[in-house]
Amino acid sequence: MSRSAPFLITGLLSLMALGAATGIASADPAAKAAPSATPTTATPTTTTSATATQAAAAKKVIAKNPVVATVDGHAIHLSDVARAAQALPAQLQNATPQQLYPVLLNRLIEERALLVQARKTDIAKQKDIEAAMRHAQDRVLETAYLRAQVEPHLTNAAVSAYYKAHYVDKKQPHQVKASQILLKTKADAEKVIAKLKGGAKFAALAVKYNPQSKDGGELGWFTRKDMVKPFADAAFALKPGTYTKTPVQSSFGWHVIMSEGKRVEPVPALADVKSTIKRKLAEQWINKTMTHARASVKISMFNPDGTPIKQTPVPSSAAPAKAGATPAAPK
Repeated sequence: MSRSAPFLITGLLSLMALGAATGIASADPAAKAAPSATPTTATPTTTTSATATQAAAAKKVIAKNPVVATVDGHAIHLSDVARAAQALPAQLQNATPQQLYPVLLNRLIEERALLVQARKTDIAKQKDIEAAMRHAQDRVLETAYLRAQVEPHLTNAAVSAYYKAHYVDKKQPHQVKASQILLKTKADAEKVIAKLKGGAKFAALAVKYNPQSKDGGELGWFTRKDMVKPFADAAFALKPGTYTKTPVQSSFGWHVIMSEGKRVEPVPALADVKSTIKRKLAEQWINKTMTHARASVKISMFNPDGTPIKQTPVPSSAAPAKAGATPAAPK
Protein backbone atom coordinates (compact mmCIF):
# COMPACT_ATOMS: atom_id res chain seq x y z
CA MET A 1 0.00 0.00 0.00
CA SER A 2 1.29 3.48 -0.75
CA ARG A 3 1.96 5.99 2.00
CA SER A 4 -1.02 8.06 0.84
CA ALA A 5 -3.53 5.21 0.89
CA PRO A 6 -4.49 5.43 4.61
CA PHE A 7 -5.12 9.16 4.20
CA LEU A 8 -7.21 8.56 1.10
CA ILE A 9 -9.28 5.89 2.81
CA THR A 10 -9.87 8.08 5.85
CA GLY A 11 -10.72 11.03 3.65
CA LEU A 12 -13.15 9.00 1.57
CA LEU A 13 -14.90 7.57 4.60
CA SER A 14 -15.12 10.98 6.25
CA LEU A 15 -16.46 12.52 3.05
CA MET A 16 -19.12 9.84 2.66
CA ALA A 17 -20.03 10.05 6.32
CA LEU A 18 -20.35 13.81 6.10
CA GLY A 19 -22.52 13.44 3.05
CA ALA A 20 -24.78 10.99 4.85
CA ALA A 21 -24.98 13.21 7.90
CA THR A 22 -25.52 16.56 6.21
CA GLY A 23 -26.77 15.73 2.73
CA ILE A 24 -24.32 18.13 1.10
CA ALA A 25 -21.73 15.67 -0.28
CA SER A 26 -22.44 14.37 -3.74
CA ALA A 27 -21.08 11.50 -5.82
CA ASP A 28 -21.44 13.80 -8.81
CA PRO A 29 -18.18 15.75 -9.17
CA ALA A 30 -20.06 18.44 -11.07
CA ALA A 31 -22.46 19.07 -8.20
CA LYS A 32 -21.89 22.38 -6.41
CA ALA A 33 -23.29 23.78 -3.19
CA ALA A 34 -25.57 26.75 -3.56
CA PRO A 35 -23.95 30.02 -2.41
CA SER A 36 -25.11 31.43 0.87
CA ALA A 37 -27.19 34.59 0.68
CA THR A 38 -25.43 36.08 3.68
CA PRO A 39 -21.71 35.38 3.95
CA THR A 40 -20.59 34.58 7.46
CA THR A 41 -17.23 34.01 9.13
CA ALA A 42 -16.94 30.85 11.22
CA THR A 43 -15.38 31.26 14.63
CA PRO A 44 -12.75 28.78 15.90
CA THR A 45 -15.35 27.30 18.24
CA THR A 46 -17.80 26.77 15.39
CA THR A 47 -15.10 25.17 13.23
CA THR A 48 -14.01 22.83 16.00
CA SER A 49 -17.60 21.84 16.69
CA ALA A 50 -18.25 21.15 13.00
CA THR A 51 -15.11 19.03 12.74
CA ALA A 52 -16.11 17.00 15.78
CA THR A 53 -19.60 16.51 14.34
CA GLN A 54 -18.16 15.32 11.03
CA ALA A 55 -15.81 12.91 12.79
CA ALA A 56 -18.66 11.47 14.84
CA ALA A 57 -20.81 11.11 11.71
CA ALA A 58 -17.94 9.38 9.91
CA LYS A 59 -17.52 6.83 12.70
CA LYS A 60 -21.22 5.98 12.62
CA VAL A 61 -21.25 5.49 8.85
CA ILE A 62 -18.05 3.42 8.91
CA ALA A 63 -19.46 1.19 11.64
CA LYS A 64 -22.64 0.56 9.63
CA ASN A 65 -20.67 -0.17 6.43
CA PRO A 66 -23.65 0.84 4.27
CA VAL A 67 -24.47 -0.35 0.77
CA VAL A 68 -23.38 2.33 -1.69
CA ALA A 69 -24.54 0.60 -4.89
CA THR A 70 -26.20 -2.58 -6.15
CA VAL A 71 -25.55 -4.41 -9.43
CA ASP A 72 -28.13 -7.08 -10.30
CA GLY A 73 -28.82 -7.46 -6.60
CA HIS A 74 -25.15 -7.68 -5.60
CA ALA A 75 -24.37 -5.13 -2.89
CA ILE A 76 -21.28 -2.91 -3.02
CA HIS A 77 -20.42 -1.67 0.46
CA LEU A 78 -18.52 1.31 1.77
CA SER A 79 -15.70 -1.05 2.81
CA ASP A 80 -15.37 -2.13 -0.84
CA VAL A 81 -14.74 1.48 -1.85
CA ALA A 82 -12.15 1.84 0.92
CA ARG A 83 -10.44 -1.35 -0.24
CA ALA A 84 -10.35 -0.07 -3.82
CA ALA A 85 -8.62 3.11 -2.59
CA GLN A 86 -5.67 1.00 -1.44
CA ALA A 87 -4.91 -0.01 -5.02
CA LEU A 88 -5.06 3.46 -6.54
CA PRO A 89 -2.31 4.26 -9.08
CA ALA A 90 0.26 6.91 -8.16
CA GLN A 91 -1.24 9.55 -10.46
CA LEU A 92 -4.47 9.52 -8.45
CA GLN A 93 -2.87 9.78 -5.01
CA ASN A 94 -3.17 13.58 -4.94
CA ALA A 95 -6.82 13.66 -5.96
CA THR A 96 -9.39 14.86 -3.44
CA PRO A 97 -11.95 12.51 -1.84
CA GLN A 98 -14.68 14.35 -3.76
CA GLN A 99 -12.96 13.38 -7.01
CA LEU A 100 -12.05 9.85 -5.95
CA TYR A 101 -15.35 8.61 -4.60
CA PRO A 102 -17.26 8.62 -7.92
CA VAL A 103 -14.24 7.19 -9.73
CA LEU A 104 -13.89 4.30 -7.29
CA LEU A 105 -17.62 3.63 -7.07
CA ASN A 106 -18.06 3.54 -10.85
CA ARG A 107 -15.03 1.28 -11.20
CA LEU A 108 -16.54 -1.21 -8.75
CA ILE A 109 -19.87 -1.08 -10.57
CA GLU A 110 -18.22 -1.69 -13.94
CA GLU A 111 -16.15 -4.57 -12.56
CA ARG A 112 -19.23 -6.25 -11.12
CA ALA A 113 -21.17 -5.68 -14.37
CA LEU A 114 -18.35 -7.31 -16.36
CA LEU A 115 -18.28 -10.25 -13.95
CA VAL A 116 -22.04 -10.74 -14.34
CA GLN A 117 -21.65 -10.86 -18.11
CA ALA A 118 -18.63 -13.16 -17.93
CA ARG A 119 -20.49 -15.68 -15.76
CA LYS A 120 -23.19 -15.92 -18.40
CA THR A 121 -20.65 -17.39 -20.81
CA ASP A 122 -18.52 -20.57 -20.80
CA ILE A 123 -15.26 -18.66 -20.65
CA ALA A 124 -14.56 -19.88 -17.09
CA LYS A 125 -14.43 -23.45 -18.43
CA GLN A 126 -11.51 -22.74 -20.75
CA LYS A 127 -8.39 -24.54 -19.49
CA ASP A 128 -6.13 -21.49 -19.51
CA ILE A 129 -8.76 -19.43 -17.67
CA GLU A 130 -9.30 -22.19 -15.11
CA ALA A 131 -5.55 -22.38 -14.53
CA ALA A 132 -5.27 -18.60 -14.14
CA MET A 133 -8.16 -18.55 -11.64
CA ARG A 134 -6.56 -21.32 -9.58
CA HIS A 135 -3.25 -19.49 -9.68
CA ALA A 136 -4.85 -16.26 -8.46
CA GLN A 137 -6.66 -18.13 -5.67
CA ASP A 138 -3.40 -19.77 -4.60
CA ARG A 139 -1.59 -16.43 -4.45
CA VAL A 140 -4.33 -14.94 -2.26
CA LEU A 141 -4.12 -17.91 0.11
CA GLU A 142 -0.29 -17.78 0.24
CA THR A 143 -0.34 -14.06 1.02
CA ALA A 144 -2.97 -14.48 3.72
CA TYR A 145 -1.00 -17.30 5.36
CA LEU A 146 2.26 -15.34 5.27
CA ARG A 147 0.56 -12.29 6.76
CA ALA A 148 -0.94 -14.44 9.53
CA GLN A 149 2.53 -15.79 10.38
CA VAL A 150 4.32 -12.43 10.28
CA GLU A 151 1.95 -9.76 11.61
CA PRO A 152 1.71 -11.17 15.19
CA HIS A 153 5.45 -10.47 15.53
CA LEU A 154 5.17 -6.80 14.53
CA THR A 155 3.52 -5.57 17.72
CA ASN A 156 4.55 -2.42 19.58
CA ALA A 157 6.00 -4.66 22.28
CA ALA A 158 8.20 -6.48 19.74
CA VAL A 159 9.34 -3.18 18.24
CA SER A 160 10.16 -1.78 21.70
CA ALA A 161 12.11 -4.92 22.62
CA TYR A 162 14.12 -4.72 19.41
CA TYR A 163 14.75 -1.01 19.96
CA LYS A 164 16.04 -1.63 23.48
CA ALA A 165 18.29 -4.52 22.43
CA HIS A 166 19.72 -2.96 19.27
CA TYR A 167 19.73 0.75 20.04
CA VAL A 168 19.41 1.55 23.73
CA ASP A 169 21.51 -1.29 25.17
CA LYS A 170 23.84 -1.77 22.22
CA LYS A 171 27.13 0.08 22.06
CA GLN A 172 26.80 2.63 19.31
CA PRO A 173 29.60 3.20 16.77
CA HIS A 174 31.97 6.16 16.95
CA GLN A 175 31.53 9.03 14.54
CA VAL A 176 33.78 11.73 13.15
CA LYS A 177 32.74 15.11 11.81
CA ALA A 178 35.11 16.22 9.07
CA SER A 179 35.61 18.36 6.01
CA GLN A 180 37.64 17.55 2.92
CA ILE A 181 39.30 19.04 -0.13
CA LEU A 182 39.42 16.61 -3.04
CA LEU A 183 42.24 16.98 -5.59
CA LYS A 184 43.12 15.15 -8.79
CA THR A 185 46.85 14.74 -8.09
CA LYS A 186 49.12 14.25 -5.11
CA ALA A 187 51.06 17.38 -6.08
CA ASP A 188 47.88 19.48 -5.95
CA ALA A 189 47.06 18.05 -2.52
CA GLU A 190 50.55 18.86 -1.25
CA LYS A 191 50.14 22.47 -2.44
CA VAL A 192 46.90 22.76 -0.47
CA ILE A 193 48.56 21.36 2.65
CA ALA A 194 51.39 23.88 2.26
CA LYS A 195 48.85 26.71 2.11
CA LEU A 196 47.15 25.41 5.26
CA LYS A 197 50.50 25.39 7.02
CA GLY A 198 50.93 28.98 5.88
CA GLY A 199 47.71 29.99 7.63
CA ALA A 200 45.10 29.66 4.88
CA LYS A 201 41.55 28.83 5.96
CA PHE A 202 40.42 25.28 5.20
CA ALA A 203 36.88 26.31 4.20
CA ALA A 204 38.14 28.95 1.79
CA LEU A 205 40.49 26.47 0.11
CA ALA A 206 37.69 23.90 -0.10
CA VAL A 207 35.50 26.37 -1.99
CA LYS A 208 38.40 27.37 -4.23
CA TYR A 209 39.46 23.85 -5.21
CA ASN A 210 36.00 22.25 -5.03
CA PRO A 211 33.64 24.98 -6.31
CA GLN A 212 30.69 22.63 -6.04
CA SER A 213 31.36 22.43 -2.29
CA LYS A 214 29.69 25.62 -1.08
CA ASP A 215 29.68 24.49 2.56
CA GLY A 216 33.44 24.53 2.93
CA GLY A 217 33.86 20.84 2.24
CA GLU A 218 31.85 19.76 5.27
CA LEU A 219 30.81 16.11 5.28
CA GLY A 220 28.92 16.07 8.56
CA TRP A 221 29.02 13.15 11.00
CA PHE A 222 29.88 9.68 9.69
CA THR A 223 31.03 6.26 10.89
CA ARG A 224 33.90 4.18 9.52
CA LYS A 225 31.58 2.08 7.38
CA ASP A 226 30.18 5.19 5.69
CA MET A 227 33.48 5.99 3.95
CA VAL A 228 36.05 4.15 1.87
CA LYS A 229 38.76 2.62 4.08
CA PRO A 230 41.73 4.94 3.30
CA PHE A 231 39.59 8.01 3.95
CA ALA A 232 38.00 6.57 7.11
CA ASP A 233 41.34 5.46 8.55
CA ALA A 234 42.84 8.93 8.07
CA ALA A 235 39.78 10.79 9.37
CA PHE A 236 39.47 8.68 12.53
CA ALA A 237 43.21 8.99 13.24
CA LEU A 238 43.04 12.80 13.36
CA LYS A 239 42.53 14.79 16.53
CA PRO A 240 39.69 17.34 16.36
CA GLY A 241 40.94 20.62 14.95
CA THR A 242 43.79 19.07 12.96
CA TYR A 243 44.22 18.18 9.31
CA THR A 244 46.15 15.52 7.38
CA LYS A 245 49.80 16.54 6.89
CA THR A 246 50.17 14.17 3.94
CA PRO A 247 47.64 13.58 1.11
CA VAL A 248 45.28 10.62 1.46
CA GLN A 249 44.63 8.60 -1.70
CA SER A 250 41.39 6.74 -2.42
CA SER A 251 39.57 5.60 -5.53
CA PHE A 252 38.06 9.11 -5.73
CA GLY A 253 41.37 10.97 -5.85
CA TRP A 254 43.61 12.72 -3.30
CA HIS A 255 42.08 14.04 -0.09
CA VAL A 256 43.07 16.67 2.45
CA ILE A 257 40.95 16.08 5.55
CA MET A 258 40.13 18.31 8.52
CA SER A 259 38.70 16.75 11.69
CA GLU A 260 36.05 18.85 13.40
CA GLY A 261 35.00 16.51 16.18
CA LYS A 262 34.46 12.99 17.50
CA ARG A 263 31.54 11.40 19.33
CA VAL A 264 29.59 8.21 19.90
CA GLU A 265 26.66 8.00 17.51
CA PRO A 266 23.55 9.21 19.37
CA VAL A 267 20.74 6.74 20.00
CA PRO A 268 17.89 7.70 17.65
CA ALA A 269 14.39 8.24 18.98
CA LEU A 270 12.09 5.23 18.72
CA ALA A 271 9.72 7.18 16.49
CA ASP A 272 12.52 7.81 13.99
CA VAL A 273 13.46 4.12 13.59
CA LYS A 274 10.10 2.41 14.21
CA SER A 275 9.37 1.82 10.52
CA THR A 276 12.92 0.50 9.99
CA ILE A 277 12.58 -1.89 12.91
CA LYS A 278 9.22 -3.14 11.65
CA ARG A 279 10.70 -3.76 8.22
CA LYS A 280 13.62 -5.71 9.70
CA LEU A 281 11.31 -7.78 11.89
CA ALA A 282 9.01 -8.47 8.95
CA GLU A 283 11.93 -9.52 6.75
CA GLN A 284 13.20 -11.91 9.40
CA TRP A 285 9.83 -13.52 10.05
CA ILE A 286 9.13 -13.84 6.34
CA ASN A 287 12.46 -15.64 5.95
CA LYS A 288 11.71 -17.88 8.95
CA THR A 289 8.28 -18.74 7.57
CA MET A 290 9.63 -19.50 4.10
CA THR A 291 12.45 -21.64 5.51
CA HIS A 292 10.03 -23.58 7.70
CA ALA A 293 7.66 -24.10 4.76
CA ARG A 294 10.44 -25.55 2.60
CA ALA A 295 11.65 -27.78 5.43
CA SER A 296 8.12 -29.16 5.89
CA VAL A 297 7.67 -30.50 2.37
CA LYS A 298 9.47 -32.91 0.06
CA ILE A 299 11.19 -31.05 -2.76
CA SER A 300 12.85 -32.42 -5.91
CA MET A 301 14.66 -30.06 -8.26
CA PHE A 302 15.99 -30.68 -11.76
CA ASN A 303 18.29 -28.93 -14.22
CA PRO A 304 16.97 -27.85 -17.62
CA ASP A 305 18.24 -31.14 -19.06
CA GLY A 306 16.24 -33.13 -16.51
CA THR A 307 19.15 -34.19 -14.31
CA PRO A 308 18.54 -33.87 -10.56
CA ILE A 309 19.92 -30.95 -8.56
CA LYS A 310 21.61 -31.86 -5.28
CA GLN A 311 19.97 -29.96 -2.41
CA THR A 312 21.29 -28.95 0.99
CA PRO A 313 18.98 -30.10 3.79
CA VAL A 314 17.32 -27.32 5.80
CA PRO A 315 17.69 -27.77 9.60
CA SER A 316 14.48 -28.57 11.42
CA SER A 317 15.14 -25.74 13.89
CA ALA A 318 14.03 -23.32 11.17
CA ALA A 319 10.43 -23.54 12.40
CA PRO A 320 9.01 -20.09 13.26
CA ALA A 321 8.81 -19.20 16.95
CA LYS A 322 5.48 -18.56 18.60
CA ALA A 323 3.83 -15.23 18.03
CA GLY A 324 4.96 -12.60 20.49
CA ALA A 325 8.46 -14.02 20.95
CA THR A 326 11.36 -11.64 20.43
CA PRO A 327 13.27 -12.71 17.30
CA ALA A 328 17.00 -12.80 17.03
CA ALA A 329 18.65 -9.73 15.56
CA PRO A 330 18.58 -9.64 11.77
CA LYS A 331 22.09 -9.66 10.38
